[in-house]
Amino acid sequence: MATTLKRLLVGRAKRTEQAIHERLTKKTGLAVFASDALSSTAYASEEILLVLAVAYAAGQTNAFNYVVPITLVIAVVLTIVAISYRQTIHAYPSGGGAYIVAKENLGTTPGLVAAAALLVDYILTVSVSISAGVAAITSAAQGTSWAWLDRHKVFLCLILITFIAVANLRGVRESGALFAAPTYAFVISFLFMVGYGIIHYFLYPGSVAPTATETVKLAEGYHLQPLTLFLLLGAFSNGCVALTGIEAISNGIPAFKQPEARNAATTLTWMAVLLTTMFIGTSVMAYFYHVHPHENETVISQFARIIFTGPMGWFYYVIQGTTALILILAANTSFADFPRLASLLARDRFMPRQFATRGDKLVFSNGIIILAVFSGVLVTAFGGDTSRLIPLYAVGVFLSFTLSQTGMVRHWLKAGRAVKTAEEPSAADDGAALNGNGVPGSKPTPNQIGRTDELKQAVHWKKSIVVNGLGAIATFIVLVVLVITKFIHGAWIVVVLIPFLVAVFRAVHRHYLDVANQLTTQGLERLRPIRHEVIVPISGIHRGVLKALEYAKAIAPEHVTAVYINLDFEATQKLREKWSDWGEGVELVVIASPYRSLVGPLIRYVDRRMKQHEDQMVTVVLPEFVPAKWWQHLLHNQSSLMLKGALLFKPNVIVTSVPYHLKSGNKNGKPKLKPDEST
Repeated sequence: MATTLKRLLVGRAKRTEQAIHERLTKKTGLAVFASDALSSTAYASEEILLVLAVAYAAGQTNAFNYVVPITLVIAVVLTIVAISYRQTIHAYPSGGGAYIVAKENLGTTPGLVAAAALLVDYILTVSVSISAGVAAITSAAQGTSWAWLDRHKVFLCLILITFIAVANLRGVRESGALFAAPTYAFVISFLFMVGYGIIHYFLYPGSVAPTATETVKLAEGYHLQPLTLFLLLGAFSNGCVALTGIEAISNGIPAFKQPEARNAATTLTWMAVLLTTMFIGTSVMAYFYHVHPHENETVISQFARIIFTGPMGWFYYVIQGTTALILILAANTSFADFPRLASLLARDRFMPRQFATRGDKLVFSNGIIILAVFSGVLVTAFGGDTSRLIPLYAVGVFLSFTLSQTGMVRHWLKAGRAVKTAEEPSAADDGAALNGNGVPGSKPTPNQIGRTDELKQAVHWKKSIVVNGLGAIATFIVLVVLVITKFIHGAWIVVVLIPFLVAVFRAVHRHYLDVANQLTTQGLERLRPIRHEVIVPISGIHRGVLKALEYAKAIAPEHVTAVYINLDFEATQKLREKWSDWGEGVELVVIASPYRSLVGPLIRYVDRRMKQHEDQMVTVVLPEFVPAKWWQHLLHNQSSLMLKGALLFKPNVIVTSVPYHLKSGNKNGKPKLKPDEST
């Protein structure tokens, strides 16, 4: 039944060699890895306005005029970061993003900090994206018979998280094909809205949104105050959510078709251009139409209502529909990258190894499931409110940006030293050039070819170090602003959580190293004969017990003991009478249990046997009968499970189950034989 349900949801399993066919083209890759970044245009401008609304509500009516300048500053930072990540893609074509770059160039701890920051950010991305998508749906429902949906935001969020998780469990290519159409529909309709809206503004300059101070929604955690530098920095930090998701492509390079790095870099360029255009266009539209944040309607919904009227009224619902879809599907970026990053950490023994295992559809299923669970918990805890989640957002991603760019600076410094070294040929190199293994014109070795490629890539290290250095400085400044302006509004949770996760990673790593040290064969003696004794706990004499005795005698013919716990005097006497017929020479030991315990007396007996011969192995063979129906397990004692649990942690004790599978009972319910009282 469980297998049937799994096949229905996930589909048929795929062979390992099919992984190469699951790669993504640039068009599909844009839908999978860029949906998070592109979707931020639906709420990034609104997040700037939410902070500026604090000054507006305090009586400073020109506060909203700063939305465009702040957007342009963020767009500059976005461009710097995008160019920097293009270089990261070419320098590290195997993927891994900030974790690999920081780990290899700055050390293990900075790498783990970057990984922890990204993992937290991916969980927040799912929560924020899904919440924003549901907000778009409930905004469109205002004033209709579906307005009641606003009261069930959390339930809608959980349904959508489940849907995206299941879609990703079906495979990368399937999820990419499923989400490509909505992504491109959003991009096309959104760009059309921006272009149409600007033309509409100049044709109908009086079309502006009516604004009342009492209906303006304020940013979470802010109180009324005049426009100050600190408030502008707060608006800037809120708007920096537009940059979240830029690093996704650098983390998922191996998911692209060959040549992976070139395709990934091209896709990143497309994403950056689209994101910048749409983000600036949204802020300009908000400025033109005097749109302000409201409690029950998004900014996008407001100016779409103003622009699309009359014969074009239907396009409002196209905008809301595609916006809701892209916001919901933006979570897909996290579902693509979180499992990949978790698998890298698991490969390096910083997370449980289960995260490195691919599922039936060649995806990292455990990472997908864990991401869905954590994001669902977060959405429930914060009531599905985007503005309450935003203060937690972006801190982690900018921390990873800073570490990644700083790591790239260190990478180019190493490359520069390698170039200088290569430009100083030694006498040995001159000799090799002459007879190369002595012979002029001999073919270079693979190692020489690889080193030549690295040097070609590193020739422009000075230009590259400037780009990545500028990126590191810009992202660090943004990180400081984010922490200062958002710390008391919720960012402190992320600041505390990241060191905690790093400590967990370290603890997991120590455990795996300890396991490896204890399992190593170094210093171990060769295989040698061991003393072996078998103990068979029995509850009576029946076919299941006899099968277990046969197995026990097969593995230790002369050292088998049956142990019976005496809970009832009459039952014990009957067992003794039958034992001579069925025991086949196996010694029967009866242990009294005045307190009617099964586990305790047996454990003490095993301990006594172990003390008699400390170098021996004891195998406890447990007879078990397996009912034909799942519900029939509830009708029987699970004493074997308790015995297994108690014996598991005893050294030199092996527990073996011998199952006896029962068939379905008679249809008419009449027993063929009188049941044995001993069973």
